Amino acid sequence: MTSLYSTRLSDLRKKMKDSNTDLVAVGPTSHLMWLTGLNPHGDERPVMLLVTPKHAEFLMPALNADSNRQHTDLPFTTWTDAQGPHGALETILERLSLPSSPHVALDEMMRSDFSFLLLSKLSDPTHSFMQETIGALRKVKDTSEYTALKETHRINDIALTRAFDGLQEGMTEQDVADGIAATYAEHDAQIEFINVAFGANGAFAHHHTGQTQLTRDMAVQIDCGCRYMSYPADNTRCGWFGTPSEHYIEIFDIVEQAISAALAAAKPGATSGAVDAAARDIINAAGYGETFLARTGHGLGLDLHEKPDIVSGSDVVLQPGNVFSIEPGIYLLGQFGIRLEEIVILREDGPEILSSLSREMIVRG
Repeated sequence: MTSLYSTRLSDLRKKMKDSNTDLVAVGPTSHLMWLTGLNPHGDERPVMLLVTPKHAEFLMPALNADSNRQHTDLPFTTWTDAQGPHGALETILERLSLPSSPHVALDEMMRSDFSFLLLSKLSDPTHSFMQETIGALRKVKDTSEYTALKETHRINDIALTRAFDGLQEGMTEQDVADGIAATYAEHDAQIEFINVAFGANGAFAHHHTGQTQLTRDMAVQIDCGCRYMSYPADNTRCGWFGTPSEHYIEIFDIVEQAISAALAAAKPGATSGAVDAAARDIINAAGYGETFLARTGHGLGLDLHEKPDIVSGSDVVLQPGNVFSIEPGIYLLGQFGIRLEEIVILREDGPEILSSLSREMIVRG
């Protein structure tokens, strides 16, 4: 294993000790990618990395073993389709010498039949998911993750800038999305998602890009993200094609106040609920609280959505290295929606915004 993944495995074992966890079982998910750099093919064939305080070993389908050996030096016990996984799993568990009634941390993103298979082989196990082990480690990003996130947001900034600069009357939402996709391809990035909303479509928080055409005096909302160096970007910017209405300007200002308040509240030691409240209080005071039904933000890392959530009432304490979105919005059905979004990494003195784009209203046309 490289020094990065060796360090992560060592850190995992410290978390296992702290949480009295005897065994960590990781499936072919982003948890495994984060821990080992390995991204094995995932289907109905059980594949798991089983980690104890002293040993780590893969249960690996023989069909996929040779390709995966190129990427890790951790040991494999393989099984063929004719043999089935039971004997191979039992062999690994014998080597692990688990205590009676072991506590197992299961990968919550792993197929449930993999988890049930493992639990069926153990004597009186208890289990939890990854919140105290890998999940806790992934919430705090290291330097390599920051570098990847910063670079993917740089590419995303280029795509968003070009998208707004290229707005023309008569083009469709899909036309804009196609341009964003082309920019991603130009920079060897993959599409994570692209949501383009014209006019009243912006009032749907999760609008699907369609064939709505751009006309004069129409709101434009673009929420998009690419994936580069294995990490995604996520950003929303809003503006107007033509001359913005007074009502749009008013709502835009409220949302800007809300995101600014949340950014100011995002400090190490603050709760995620307090950050949510900072944004929500502004929108509530302006009389639009009933339109803001979503949480204020979500964590981001290898997965587009991970912990910590920035959500009302949460007592999760934020810490340096956390990466999350702050994206309050006001959604007026039949009119328009405005959401302004930043992805931040929390530093000792507050949030560092990963995007370099201004949040000022974008006016084109």
